[in-house]
Amino acid sequence: MSHILDTLETRDPQERERSLMHQLPQLVARAQAAPGWGRILSGVNAADICSRQALAQLPVTRKSELKELQQQDAPFGGLTSTAPAGMRHVFMSPGPIFDPEGQSQDWWRFGRPMAALGLRAGQLIQNCFSYHFTPAAFMVEGGAARLGCAVIPAGVGQTEMQVQAIASLRPDAYAGTPSFLKLIIEKAQEMGADFSSVQRALVSAEALPPSLRKWLQDNGVPHVLQVYGSADIGSIAYETETDGQVNPGMVVDEDLILEIVRPGTGDPVADGEVGEVVITSFNPDYPLVRFSVGDMSAVLPGVSPCGRTNVRIKGWMGRADQTTKVRAMFVHPSQVAEIVRRHPQIGRARLVVSGEMANDVMTLQCEVDDPATLAASEVVETIRDVTKLRGDVQLVARGSLPNDGKVIEDARKYQ
Repeated sequence: MSHILDTLETRDPQERERSLMHQLPQLVARAQAAPGWGRILSGVNAADICSRQALAQLPVTRKSELKELQQQDAPFGGLTSTAPAGMRHVFMSPGPIFDPEGQSQDWWRFGRPMAALGLRAGQLIQNCFSYHFTPAAFMVEGGAARLGCAVIPAGVGQTEMQVQAIASLRPDAYAGTPSFLKLIIEKAQEMGADFSSVQRALVSAEALPPSLRKWLQDNGVPHVLQVYGSADIGSIAYETETDGQVNPGMVVDEDLILEIVRPGTGDPVADGEVGEVVITSFNPDYPLVRFSVGDMSAVLPGVSPCGRTNVRIKGWMGRADQTTKVRAMFVHPSQVAEIVRRHPQIGRARLVVSGEMANDVMTLQCEVDDPATLAASEVVETIRDVTKLRGDVQLVARGSLPNDGKVIEDARKYQ
C-alpha cells in the first residue's frame, strides 16, 4: 500500500464513521457561534446532531447563496469562526465570492492527493495554477509544504518560460489544469526541449476526459491523477493508483462527511444513485455544515484497490442546479421535489421540457409501482399549484428513468 499519507486512510470504515459522528456535535456548536451559521442553524440543539439521520434534517446551504450571504455580512457571510485578520489569505473568485485560508498546516488538505500521486519530501513541483486572487495555487503550496516538496510558483500562461523552467530546474511533477499541461508539452516538443523530468501530474479545475489523460501519458507523463475540490472546501476527493494503474472513482478526504442528495432538496439518495454533492467540513476556521458546491456525483460501491478504505465517488457528473425557464417562469428542482412529496406513490420524477421555443411543453415522468394507485390528473393539478404552469404527466415503471441525477431535462429545440 504505497503512497498512503497516514493510517487514517486505511482505518476500519466503522471506526472512521464513529469518529466523524463523535466530532459532529462539536462542529455544529462551533458553527452556531458564527453569526451566519447561527441564523441558518437557529433552534438546532448541537448535542442532538450525532448521526447521519440527524444531520440530514439540517438545511443545505448552497454555494449559489454565498454572494447574497456575503453581501449581507461581509466578507464571509458570517460563516467563519476566525476573524478575517486572523486568516493567512483572503481570496476573491468571480461573483465576487470571497474565500478564506487559515493559518494551519495544509489548510486545504492537498497533502493526501499529492501523496497519492507518489510525491515525497525532496521533490520539486511546477505549480501552474493561478496565483492571482484565487486559491488553487495555494492549495498546492500547502500540500507541498506538508510533504516537504519545493515549489516553482509558475502560475498560468507564458508557455515558453514554463518549458524553460522545466528544462533548467527539472521538476518532478506538474500541478495545474490538464489542458495547460498539454499546451506546455506541445511547446516543449516544438522547442525540442527536454521535458522528461516531469513524470507526475496533479490536475484539477476542469474535466479530464480519458482521451486527454491518454494523450498526456503517451507524451511523457505516465502518472496523471485528478483531484476534485472547490474554493470553499479544498480537496473533496482524489484519484489513486495501484501498480501504475488509475483506480476507479475518487476517494473522499478524511476530514469530511459526504452526502449525496436529490438535487434541490436535502434528502439523501441511495448509494449508487446520482445526486447533488453535499459536504460537511471539519475546518476550525471555516466550518461548513451541509454545504453544496452545486456538483453532482454518486457513491461508488466497494473499497479502492489502493488500500484506502474511505467512501469513493464517481467523480464530477454535471451541475446540480437545473433551474429552467418555461413560458417566462422559472421552474426549480425544489418544485419537482415538492410535487413528489405530495404524492407518496411516486418514487423518482423527471420534468422534461420539450417543444419549440415559445411553445414549451412540460411533461413530468413519474416512477410508480402500480399506475392504478395514482391518478395522473391529480398530479397535473399539483404541477399547476406548485409551478403555476400547466404540465402533462407520464407514469412509468420503477427504475426506468435514467440514473443521471437530472430532475429537470431541457429537451427543447433552440434552432
